[in-house]
Amino acid sequence: MTTFSLRHLGGPTSLITYGGVRFLTDPTFDQPGEYPIGNRVLVKTTAPVASPAEVGAVNAVLLSHDQHADNLDRGGREYLATAPLTLTTTSGAERLGGTARALPNWTHADVGGVRVTGLPALHGPEGAEAKVGEVTGFLLSKDGLPTVYVSGDNASLDRVREIAGRFGPVPIAVLFAGAARTPLIDAYLTLESTAAAEAAEILGAEDVVPLHFEGWGHFTQGPDTLAEAFAADGKIRLHLLKPGAEVTLG
Repeated sequence: MTTFSLRHLGGPTSLITYGGVRFLTDPTFDQPGEYPIGNRVLVKTTAPVASPAEVGAVNAVLLSHDQHADNLDRGGREYLATAPLTLTTTSGAERLGGTARALPNWTHADVGGVRVTGLPALHGPEGAEAKVGEVTGFLLSKDGLPTVYVSGDNASLDRVREIAGRFGPVPIAVLFAGAARTPLIDAYLTLESTAAAEAAEILGAEDVVPLHFEGWGHFTQGPDTLAEAFAADGKIRLHLLKPGAEVTLG
């Protein structure tokens, strides 16, 4: 049984196998182009490396939020219709219907013997939720296995401190980074690189896999800044994957 593996499919989308259970994070399968949202436009710059058919069946989708096309696009929505379970925010589950299930903060669901816990996340600075909407993160845990944190589009180190206070240390962290910025808010909407390194330290993480730091025009930082930030620490193993690449731990 694989303890943990992650195949990076581009943007926030990854296929995680943990304790023999398959999870897909924030499914995005559309081609590059412009994606209007309100009075602004998100620009996708790279194509997906796998189709929904190539991904195949999973036990559950871990969806940080449904309201932004860079986390759930048209192809992703079509994929959700085939998934047996989608765990997401309360508001997202109401909008999506189908097999979507709300996973409020600190509550959990059992998926194939893996406990999935909903975690607090904030998509920007304090007070941003009124403009950007609700987001969530996830903790994967199973007896005898290292716990795994999947941040979703969280920009708040205070939320990370809450999580570490309840569950730390968390040996494996999947961190959505990229220091995203749009005209909506004059602040980072996801972790910038030094904050990602600090989040890993707060969690006591030994291995970090960044996601969502490339493939869209609104990211202001990428692999170079992540490598620099984690090199300054020197103790955490950083796995910077190109789309299509995979890492296996344990």
